[in-house]
Order: sequence, then C-alpha cells, then structure tokens
Amino acid sequence: MNATTADPTPPDQGRIVLLTTSHRVAPGLLSWPAWQALRTADRVLCADGAHPQLPYLREAGVRVDEAAPTAEELVDACAGGRTAVVVATGEGDPALTDGLARLAGSGRVAMPDLELLPASYDLPGARLLDLVQVMDRIRIECPWSSRRTHKGLAKYAIEEAYELVEAIEDGDRDELREELGDVLLQVVFHARIAEDDPDAPFSVDDVAGTIVDKLVHRHPHVFGDETADTPEEVRAHWLRTKAAEKQRTSVTEGVPLGQPGLALAAKLASRVRTAGLDVPLPTGDGIGYELLALAARAESEGTDPEAALRAAARTYRDSIRAVEG
Repeated sequence: MNATTADPTPPDQGRIVLLTTSHRVAPGLLSWPAWQALRTADRVLCADGAHPQLPYLREAGVRVDEAAPTAEELVDACAGGRTAVVVATGEGDPALTDGLARLAGSGRVAMPDLELLPASYDLPGARLLDLVQVMDRIRIECPWSSRRTHKGLAKYAIEEAYELVEAIEDGDRDELREELGDVLLQVVFHARIAEDDPDAPFSVDDVAGTIVDKLVHRHPHVFGDETADTPEEVRAHWLRTKAAEKQRTSVTEGVPLGQPGLALAAKLASRVRTAGLDVPLPTGDGIGYELLALAARAESEGTDPEAALRAAARTYRDSIRAVEG
C-alpha cells in the first residue's frame, strides 16, 4: 500500500505595504498602524530622497533606503515572509503600482500580500491649505496679482457675489460650486494683501479666527449653556449678543449705504421692526418714495424685494428674447 504524501505548505511570500501620506498634515504626524508597519518592516524604501517624511522617520530610528525598485525586485525582496514598506512619493509611484498590478494579473508569480496604508488623512477643509499656498505664490510671482490693493479688488468682490446669487437662482449646481470658489478666492486674496500692510498686517488665519470667535459667541445655544428650540429663539440670541458686541447708538449703524436701493430700504425697515421702533415712512413726490414703501411692505411680509424684482426682471428678459425670436 502506498503512503499518501501531503502537499507541502506553500512558502510565505511576504507583504508589501504602500504607505501614503498627505502633504497637508505636518510631517511625522502618522497613524499608529503606520508607525507599527514602519518599525516592524524588514525594509523601508522611498524613491524620493527629499520626501518630507524622511527626516522624521530617521529621527524615530527607522532606516529608510532611498531606492526605486521595480515591481519584480520588490516582490523578490519579500520572499521568505519579509515585509517591505514603500513610502509613496507625492505622485503615488504609478510605475511601481502598475507593475505590481501586471504581475498580480499575470497569474505566473506568487505575489506577496499587498496593502495600501494611509498614514495620515486630510481633515475636512484641508484643500483650503492648498488655496492659501497657491494664493501666496501668485501674490509673489504674478505681475498683476502682486500689485493689487484692497480698493482695486473691491469691484470684483461685488461682481462675484452677484454671480453667486445668479447661480443660486438658476439652480445650476456646477455653476454654484464654481462661483462659491470665486467668492472664496476674494476672501483669501484680500487676506493675502493684508499680510503686506506695513502698519496693521493680518493673515487669513486672523480672518478665520475672528469669524470662528464670532460664531461661537453668537451661538450660546450650541457652544454654551443656553437653549434655543426655534429659529426665532436663535435669532434672539444672535441679536442680543450682537448688540452687546457692537454697543451701537443707532439701529442704522452697520447698514452699508452703498448697497442696492431696494436692499437698503428693506434692511432699514428690518432694523426698525426688530427694534420695535415706531418710525413712519417718509412721504414725498416721486417714484423713490413709492419704491421705499413697497420695499418696506415686502420686508414686513418676509419677501426679499431685491430677489423679487430680479425674478420679475428675468421673466421680462425671457419675454424680450421670445419676441426677438
């Protein structure tokens, strides 16, 4: 009787770990699984000798070889159960990953375990850091942008705001995303210009810090001990904290007189109504007083007179085009 011989255990082909990091996170701030993989690896490789993570890895005692192995070489390096960690470059090492994919798909090579390990993650808002960096470079290197001032850019802020409103009214999501970016650019651009002021400089971080402090202070029902269950209670909190901050002597303070006329009239009427003041509308001859009364009426009924007039004007525009054929 012949004895049955069991199949030998297949050899351990090892493990390849592709370690990715975000340039928007400070170098060295890696996840715990990433540090474990780096410390226990038989070999750590990186094709970019100037990779920002390398000084921190070496300071932590991790030996990193500056090498760009082929897929075949990396697979051979893992034979016998060894682990190789590849610290990915900013481009993601496509030649290596494509080569590994071809080997795995060929079926002719016993492949190591392949693992993609994100070592650091972008937090929400991380792309804003890219915008700040891009704006900084443009401000320094662009002949047009390097000469802009707050006054010179003011008209663009108005134009972009109107284009944003139009995108909202059109309901075009792609256009909305683009116009929001254009408005955001105005904020970052002005903040970058402010950094160059010789007397009172401030940065985009100062701008963000100011609005964060304001939002936290004006939302005690979110960040404090007060409660608010309705939009009306939220508005009451907002107005109360705003009044304490501004300490204004007139409800008209802070109302920009340069805004469109209907919006200005509605804003003044809103301030009067909110403050509980009894201020009769002025009367006089001319269309201006009639428009003032219409704007105040619209505001009291919860209608934005500017938006209402724009909607009517757009309908008028469509009628014109229809007649034109």
